[in-house]
Amino acid sequence: MSMELFDNDAEEIAYYKSKFEELRSRLELILNNYRPVMNGEIYLSGEDLCKLLHISKRTLQQYRDDNILPYVQIGGKIIFRQSDILEILERNYINKS
Repeated sequence: MSMELFDNDAEEIAYYKSKFEELRSRLELILNNYRPVMNGEIYLSGEDLCKLLHISKRTLQQYRDDNILPYVQIGGKIIFRQSDILEILERNYINKS
C-alpha cells in the first residue's frame, strides 16, 4: 500500500514540477522583454533597437552620428524613446503601391 501512495505522490510531484517549470519560463520571458515606462514613455537600449530594426551596433552609431535617430544620453548610457523611433519609421515609410 505504501508503494501506491509513493506512485501517486510521484505523479503529482511530476505534475507540479512541470507546472513550476512552465511558470518559470513565462516569468523569464516577461523579465527579458519588460521595458519600464518613465513618465508614460518607453525607452529602448541600443541593443533593443538593433534587434528591433535588424541593424548592427555600428549602423546604429552611424544613425546617431548622422542625426537620423534622436537619443538621450545620461552619463555614458544612451537610450532611445520608442515614440521617436515609431515617428521616424512612419515619416520614412514608402508605400510600394
